[in-house]
Amino acid sequence: MAKKTIELKHNYDESKIQTLSSLEHIRLRTGMYIGRTGDGSNYEDGIYVLLKEVIDNSVDEYIMGFGDKIVVELEDNKINIRDFGRGIPFGKLIECVSVINTGAKYNDDVFQFSVGLNGVGTKAVNALSSKFVVASFRGGKVKIAEFKQGKLIGQVEKSTDKPDGTLIQFIPDKEIFGVYNFETEFLEKRIWHYAYLNSGLKLYLNKKVFTSPNGLKDLLKSEVNSDRLYDLVYHKEDKLEYAFCHTEDGYGETYFSFVNGQHTVDGGSHQSAFREGILKGINEYADKLYSGVDVREGIVGAIAIKLKDPIFESQTKNKLGNTEIKSDIVNKVKDSLVKFLHRNEEIAKKIIDKVDNNEKLRKDLQVVTKEAKERLKKISLKIPGLRDCKHNFQDSSKYAKDTMIFLTEGQSASGSMIACRDVLTQAIFSLRGKPLNVYGHKKDTIYKNEELYNVMKALDIEDGIETLRYNKIVIATDSDVDGLHIRNLLLTYFLIYFEPVVLSGHLNILETPLYRVRNKKETIYCYNDEEKEAAVNKLGKQIEITRFKGLGEISPNEFKQFIGKDIRLINVNIDRMSDVKKALAFYMGKNTPERKDYIMKNLV
Repeated sequence: MAKKTIELKHNYDESKIQTLSSLEHIRLRTGMYIGRTGDGSNYEDGIYVLLKEVIDNSVDEYIMGFGDKIVVELEDNKINIRDFGRGIPFGKLIECVSVINTGAKYNDDVFQFSVGLNGVGTKAVNALSSKFVVASFRGGKVKIAEFKQGKLIGQVEKSTDKPDGTLIQFIPDKEIFGVYNFETEFLEKRIWHYAYLNSGLKLYLNKKVFTSPNGLKDLLKSEVNSDRLYDLVYHKEDKLEYAFCHTEDGYGETYFSFVNGQHTVDGGSHQSAFREGILKGINEYADKLYSGVDVREGIVGAIAIKLKDPIFESQTKNKLGNTEIKSDIVNKVKDSLVKFLHRNEEIAKKIIDKVDNNEKLRKDLQVVTKEAKERLKKISLKIPGLRDCKHNFQDSSKYAKDTMIFLTEGQSASGSMIACRDVLTQAIFSLRGKPLNVYGHKKDTIYKNEELYNVMKALDIEDGIETLRYNKIVIATDSDVDGLHIRNLLLTYFLIYFEPVVLSGHLNILETPLYRVRNKKETIYCYNDEEKEAAVNKLGKQIEITRFKGLGEISPNEFKQFIGKDIRLINVNIDRMSDVKKALAFYMGKNTPERKDYIMKNLV
């Protein structure tokens, strides 16, 4: 019997071979085309990638000189995007939104600096939408085609008095995305990026206008408004635009990089060339050999390039891979920066003073660093409090993206997690109580405080996030007052000393259930009071309700499902860097009376 079962299982013949259409493949392997799906609670979730793919096409029309306005409307998760470009040619309208590798962007005479070179964008939107409508307006006529899950269900052509352009309407399919919501702040952030990168273009979101006369200068001013040490360094030419400044109390480096209007969140060759060009330019102007870390400590920069044949490392285009462009960008940034510094000697002096100060602080820090490392050697060859996992984020293995570390409060909280974690990808770091509030402290505090130092070493971010050991850093604390306080202290730690960790989307908060509602047949875990009431109504009478006061109260068998495939994480993201500094100053600063007054007025 066993032998027969094995034979059936391995019966591999022609009947097992499947041929999928392009759109079927997009629906089956969604992640290959748009990255994560998500529910709209994260800036990188798939519903925003769909929006981006459509707007990219409209922006490409503007770049080629057709139409200076794009209108975006959102109502009940239905998106309308209307541009005023040339409109898609009627004869190829259906193919352009439904047949992979169809489009004008392969033709350099039509589109020279497009992002969507692979002919997939709107096809993915079409395939992943429960309803998709495309309308092309050309020369007094309009052709409209409607699709459902990528399949054509109707088309019509008629006369119109509306101006030329393209209208696309879509509703992301709940079969793919589940329950989702568009967050206005994420939509506005994406549209602002389009405005900053396309001076003169007007974009509308539900009648609110977004436009930027000064490009990347406006972007950086919105991010670091009052914290700048000097007026922005700015340069713009045909295919290269950049801006940067140093902040007063910032640590590390922060960059916003773009290729043909695409925000390359993970950087790439253009961003590394920009960093190198700044270093070489400042060294040439000062006639010194400053180190890169001294020049770039506390810097916030933005670079945008136009490239004829961009090579991205994934369909979602988060990182540029063209290496042949690096030396050209380095030289252009260096030469233009040297000229700028000679023409703006007051700014140049402030930059050199900042670099000199960075160098002094680094050398002072080296002494403290050495002492901290010696202390660590005496304690143990291992990092205290860390239960590591087998793989890490820098591995080339298939597990790298799944790696995460839970920062927990104490041994009781971490006990259940250690017992039920996935040892291949999940590490645990147990804090010994409340960490220090580092607001207002210099960076040497990390090396003087054993707990903060061990967290940094466990994550391996001392020299930047390029060596980060885990893809996700997860703050896992109780939902009581003490747990929330520890959460705020850890958020402050990362936002002050390791802001790039947050900006790159690596920092998360673990959601765990507050209640367990059960009867003899069924158990429901509830994350808030609304879910508890729904569970009570569902299970009816003779139920038991347990309120979890802390993570330590949840047994390993129960906890396994909360950190397994159904894990709930809240990603920590930043809208504007300038807002973070205000928030930290208010909530973590020494203004206790002001905070107390605020709490008393807003206490529910």
